[in-house]
Amino acid sequence: MTVDHPIFTRWPIQYPDRLQLYSAPTPNGVKVGIMLEETELAYEPHRVDIMANENHDPAFLALNPNGKIPAIYDPHGPRGRPLALFESGAILIYLADKTGQLLSTDPGTRYETIQWLMWQMGGVGPMFGQVGFFNKFAGKAYEDKRPLQRYAAESARLLGVLDARLADRDWVMGADYSIADISLLGWVRNLIGFYEARELVGFDRFRQVRIWLDRGLARPAVQRGLVVTA
Repeated sequence: MTVDHPIFTRWPIQYPDRLQLYSAPTPNGVKVGIMLEETELAYEPHRVDIMANENHDPAFLALNPNGKIPAIYDPHGPRGRPLALFESGAILIYLADKTGQLLSTDPGTRYETIQWLMWQMGGVGPMFGQVGFFNKFAGKAYEDKRPLQRYAAESARLLGVLDARLADRDWVMGADYSIADISLLGWVRNLIGFYEARELVGFDRFRQVRIWLDRGLARPAVQRGLVVTA
């Protein structure tokens, strides 16, 4: 197969017939690694070192002009044509449709699942990320603690929404594990782990979320997906 995308000059590939993953072990980055492991699609991972600003390399920007991970290049995209794709939520939907897995084909269930995916993308990710910034990283030194308090309170509220959703079900969509769960696992894991915010958000009071998180992290594909670009 002929490959001529600029990304391949910066990150050479060994298996041009496989889907190419460009990512890092962040909450958004691990979503796609988990999805690929769950669906058992053949892929080749490439770590993009965001701390070294590799995501702003012109070759990467040719793949994702927004300069964020993750991104993929599928040599076997729709109608057999190559497809470059960024935004983790869009990639999850694409891979679900490509494989026929982890996203129901029933219209009502499908859109409800996408609804929860969008909830993660628009709420959980931004809020938990801000907690990380103000609790652990550069924002920790800020004398004014009101931003941290604001984001911690909103993150706790979102955990409450998820806890209520999980009150009578194993997964976000009920009995069936889906891309909604995949989108959330890395973020909840990071919030109480890497971001060191377990006590800050009162995580232990959210019993259903704790049970769900343990159940999700116990999945072999999740364990593998968390480290594919580590």
